[in-house]
Amino acid sequence: MPGVVGGPRVLLRRLREVMAGPGTAQERLDRIVRNIAANMVADVCSIYLLRAGRRLELFATEGLNPDSVHKATLKVGEGLVGTIADTATPLSLPDAQAHPKFAYLPETGEEIFHSLMGVPIIRAGRVVGVLVVQNRTMREYDEDEIDAMQTIAMVLAELIGQGDLVDPAELSETEARRREPYTYDGVGLAEGLALGVAVLHEPRVAVDRLIAEDPQVELNRLAVAMSSLRKRIDAMLDDQDVLAGEQRDIIEAYRMFAHDRGWREKIEEAIKSGLTAEAAVERVQMETRARMGSITDPYLRERLSDLEDLANRLLRHLAGKTETAAGDELPDEAILVARTMGPAELLDYDRTRLKAVVLEEGSPTSHVAIVARGLGIPLVGGCERVLERVEPGDMVVADGDTGQVIFRPTPEVAAAFTENLRIRTERRAEYAQYRNMPAVSKDGVAVKLYMNAGLTVDLPHLDETGADGIGLFRTELQFMVSATMPRLATQIELYANALAAAGERPLIFRTLDVGGDKVLPYMGAQREENPALGWRAIRLVLDRPALLRYQLRALLIAGAGKVLSIMFPMVADVAEFRQARQILEVERRRLERLGRPLPQAIRVGTMLEVPALAYQLPALLPLVDFISIGSNDLLQFFFAADRGNPKVAGRYDLLAPAALKLLRDICAACTAAGVPVSLCGEMAGRPLEAMTLIGLGFRSISMNAVSIGPVKAMLRGLDVGEFRAYIDRLIDGPDRTLRGKIESFARDHGVPI
Repeated sequence: MPGVVGGPRVLLRRLREVMAGPGTAQERLDRIVRNIAANMVADVCSIYLLRAGRRLELFATEGLNPDSVHKATLKVGEGLVGTIADTATPLSLPDAQAHPKFAYLPETGEEIFHSLMGVPIIRAGRVVGVLVVQNRTMREYDEDEIDAMQTIAMVLAELIGQGDLVDPAELSETEARRREPYTYDGVGLAEGLALGVAVLHEPRVAVDRLIAEDPQVELNRLAVAMSSLRKRIDAMLDDQDVLAGEQRDIIEAYRMFAHDRGWREKIEEAIKSGLTAEAAVERVQMETRARMGSITDPYLRERLSDLEDLANRLLRHLAGKTETAAGDELPDEAILVARTMGPAELLDYDRTRLKAVVLEEGSPTSHVAIVARGLGIPLVGGCERVLERVEPGDMVVADGDTGQVIFRPTPEVAAAFTENLRIRTERRAEYAQYRNMPAVSKDGVAVKLYMNAGLTVDLPHLDETGADGIGLFRTELQFMVSATMPRLATQIELYANALAAAGERPLIFRTLDVGGDKVLPYMGAQREENPALGWRAIRLVLDRPALLRYQLRALLIAGAGKVLSIMFPMVADVAEFRQARQILEVERRRLERLGRPLPQAIRVGTMLEVPALAYQLPALLPLVDFISIGSNDLLQFFFAADRGNPKVAGRYDLLAPAALKLLRDICAACTAAGVPVSLCGEMAGRPLEAMTLIGLGFRSISMNAVSIGPVKAMLRGLDVGEFRAYIDRLIDGPDRTLRGKIESFARDHGVPI
């Protein structure tokens, strides 16, 4: 069976000589197809390039009718050449005319040729053309020949893209297509709108040198980089305190692939064919992408995606660039794009320049989403395979409210979003005027508007927003962004800084709410079928009392001489609260025995997030100093609908009468018992929902800092008495949701929502 004469290295060397030689672009392209045909022992070699209207135009041929050049065309998806372009996968056929997709082009004279092998010409992840060889005989092309063709196509893609073989004007339409806008409908994980330029969290390595001078040198470079990569992965897995759960599974997959002999041998073969180590990795990576396109099984796609990620890591090791973009100077309006991120990684970035984050993965309860919301950085997740399409420097619009991301927006779209940003900026300026105004309604009802916090970077927002205090300080964020358990002194410092920032304003610390989906990397994961309902929060720390005691000790020391408010999360039974409060008392007595200064007063409360606790209020209320309703968990448990699952999250409405009656009854019971009650879920930060809570009787709500202004503006335009009478008439009615009617009330009465 004929093969590649002299091997791919000889052909690549000849292609380089043609590229550097004299003549017009067309003359050099003609010489290239002649060289490929001769070296592949083919009767025909043709190059088709993508043109306007998704047409593939014959640009050069050896063996077909030369008059058909620039005249013969096929649409993407039409014929065998169009199929190769459409699927981005090679095609090898001993009898091409028997294939159902065969399309005869009479002007080419190709009817006498039977066998065909074609490969896509891919540049920057996009098909820009097709390279084809044909033979008169019914010939079987072997894998080595297909590999050689793909290597040649890779080199052609770079030459074409650089304009070395084709006049730039001839490819203007193709390049224009590369700049076409495209949109992802993801999931909004942190609110806000941003317009900026794309920055890759893990920058790609640009492969500038494709053809190797000395293959042995490239093989040695690969061996060094592969060894470095393997050592780094092994070290991550050997450190039991760093990885857990899904993170560990991902790195285990990396190690499996990194030690896979077949993967390495493919890269080595590509190097032996004449490519540099980087080009060889990219060559094998292209094959992986092609395989991903034809696989529907989600598990296999995920494994191939892991292999793609590993190839990117290997490229960075070859280039000596193993760090993320956090160490680089960001552009002024940076929008970070990544597959996934940890919360500590996000905190590494310059937040004066970082305007938004776009992730392939992510959920509303992911660590990075929680931190992004705290920092006020818009975040969109669920943009599947976005890294395959985005180019560094692309203009990006990211809408954390709707979950929509637009890459390379048209000038009209960019202008519309710029105007939207301007309006939002003006609104923020309007809200700023309310900072020092009291949170009082039109009819004189005062409502305490607290903010949620969890990190040192949140604390300045207290003064910036004019919040009445911190209604929820999430202490777990410090544990989540740290690679190891925070030391006692570190915890004390954070809690003391928070109390100092609050001054005389109230501040409520929530003890560790970890477990479930909030896996601490140094604690080890527990595989659970329903993690949200599993071993988490108060359940976890009561089973590991040393962890709770350690934290309570830090809180008591930090609160010396001040009013210290502590609440326990995820309490489902009064007995759990009693047990947790007893542990607090043990720690208080310990410090007292040691002669350490104690808080001036200790207030102890609980989160109400489990519906069962709502039916234990008569037994609970005499024991607590306050209650804070966590509406996020309470209502997802109430409706048995995972708020992080887009397929079911929209099946219920927070303003459904059943949910509102539950909240009203809890509020009424606490008020009757003289126990302060607040609500600190996401609904508190939305003006319409906050308006409804106030109408139900709540006089204290806690929200993200950015929501204080809009909610205060709403309150100052609301007549609470009038609205309460209105909602009382509706709440026992048959409506599935009261949202529309509440919106109508706000609109009719001029309440800004």
